[in-house]
Amino acid sequence: MEDTEMKTLKNKIMTLVAWTLVLAGASAAAVSCNKYLDIVPDDGIATVDMSFNMRSTAIKWLYSCYSFLPADGNFDADPAMLGGDELWSSMWEGTVWHPEMQRIGFGQQSANAPISNTWGSTYQAFRYCNTLIERIDEVPDIPRWEKEQWVAEAKVLKAYYTFLLVRRYGPVVLIHESLPVSADVEEVKVYRDPIDDCFDFCLNLIDEALEALPMRERSRDDWGRLTRPAAATLKAKIAVYAASPLFNGNKDMQTLVDNRGVRLFPDKTDAQIAQRWTDAVKACKEAIDLCHEASKQLYYYRGSLRVNDALLKELDLRELLTDDWNDEDIWMNTQGGSVGWWSTRQNYTFVNIAYDQYPDFVARGGYTYVPMKIADQFYTKHGLPVASDKERSNVNPTAIRQVSADEHWWMKDGYYTAEFNFDREPRFYADLGFDGSLWFGPNKNNVSFDEIPYVSRGRNLLAVSGYHCKKLTSWEFRITSAQSASTNMYEWPILRLADLYLLYAEAINEAEGPTGPNSEELFKYLNLIRERAGIPSVQESWDEYSNAPGYYKSQLGMREIIHQERLNELAFEGQRFWDIRRWKTAPAEYAKGIYGWNYAKSNNRASYYKKTEIYDVPPFRVRDYFWPIATSDIDVNPNLVQNIGW
Repeated sequence: MEDTEMKTLKNKIMTLVAWTLVLAGASAAAVSCNKYLDIVPDDGIATVDMSFNMRSTAIKWLYSCYSFLPADGNFDADPAMLGGDELWSSMWEGTVWHPEMQRIGFGQQSANAPISNTWGSTYQAFRYCNTLIERIDEVPDIPRWEKEQWVAEAKVLKAYYTFLLVRRYGPVVLIHESLPVSADVEEVKVYRDPIDDCFDFCLNLIDEALEALPMRERSRDDWGRLTRPAAATLKAKIAVYAASPLFNGNKDMQTLVDNRGVRLFPDKTDAQIAQRWTDAVKACKEAIDLCHEASKQLYYYRGSLRVNDALLKELDLRELLTDDWNDEDIWMNTQGGSVGWWSTRQNYTFVNIAYDQYPDFVARGGYTYVPMKIADQFYTKHGLPVASDKERSNVNPTAIRQVSADEHWWMKDGYYTAEFNFDREPRFYADLGFDGSLWFGPNKNNVSFDEIPYVSRGRNLLAVSGYHCKKLTSWEFRITSAQSASTNMYEWPILRLADLYLLYAEAINEAEGPTGPNSEELFKYLNLIRERAGIPSVQESWDEYSNAPGYYKSQLGMREIIHQERLNELAFEGQRFWDIRRWKTAPAEYAKGIYGWNYAKSNNRASYYKKTEIYDVPPFRVRDYFWPIATSDIDVNPNLVQNIGW
């Protein structure tokens, strides 16, 4: 059979699969009413014709295409939050809250019942997007420009949903277009497409859509919808993933071969591997130019609160996430801002901040904590890894030191805490709560600096590592009574400008090293991130304060610097989980284990400051890079060859 005929047959088959899935699960399709997109999916195939009779019903179909966006940031649904090694929970055996995603980190993933299995639901999303693309011309009361925009949005959503599948499962079955449901059921035994075909499919869809998208949302009602800068940034991110070691010439996946003998991760020459990085550089630069044209810029706090420079820097760093729809946000996820989502992001702060004002506060919290290795990865005040800072590399991290007046903006004046917590970068203090640290904002009245509560050891029994995630909680959080609290809601950023800048720096370094023709751009955007973080430039940090001057001048040295910058800047935003996989550094990161201070001795400072293993995390294996395809799906279609190790 000719290739074009085979592709047509595959399209027919997968259209039937997608339509069958919708028939079986239309009533369970994702529905989310919110203050931006009004998501009202259809009631099944019987209503398709009615949906495209007029604009008022067709736009609901468009919004249904968005309703399949995953619940980013939701501890109960997003594996990147509690399924990795960046956040951990003390409640995995508890009855109050049993975080299902953490079972992935425990090594409990299974092909019989995959945790966070999104295979089927994503193919429903393709059906919605394809139906809009094919039938939008039937709507009589929509101008041509708007039809083209809606088609473009559907195409970019198809690209995004495909990318999410590829990031999770590796090679997938591509859906090009929908065809009648009369396709032969016996023909549903389709094959997965090679990895480069999957990425090219995503990139080409976005290219087709870009020009029809607006530069900005036309009104508040459109917040959350795709724009040209958002689509270009998504393309840049996909291009960087396509170039990354997990997907680009990965020899560990050589045995992933389907029943036809097709290798899903084919061999590549060095030139082919390098070309992916060159393409990523171009995509990132184009996205940055569009974002700047749309007035996107790094976030700095511009509110009415008047504080000194130290606290202003903390607001710059804490509010960049929780002050949503700010100028740094490129694309926001409007599908997760429920009360349940809010509570799982906030409740672990209650234990530590309530007692000074309300000793009888009854809310429960403290269920998640930050492993010590994550706290350790944050830089020193000189913008360096602790081991590379010549002033800190030989300091005993468990020694006890008293907080001085110079440090009392971040820690309680006169308090005794570990050397580990001193002389760190502003992101360390903005993102983490720990023994002796101040928690600016969440007090009753917020009337004076002296009233800012602090974290103490005795209240860390649930955050057993001794480190809380502070970043996800707005400074406007309030204890309002002995039994309640309040805060502002915020949407989750799918894409923000700092992420794009770091992707650009990474792509340049991988394509040409730190001394190539784009080196000025590399340092420019990397240093803009560091400037906002309140640390010196890469060059100043390493040349003036490190024990390895000039380390940034080699490709390997710069790679490590960029990787750590991403881990620090994007901490707790669901990026580390995927980054350490695409870099193939996950085995080394997991080998560091889950450690903290000795929480069982919290009543004794000297005994408390001993590095203690909290959980013996299983090693990260080759099979853990990708999700298993459910055994039941393979039973139906044996041509869906299983991922390695499952």
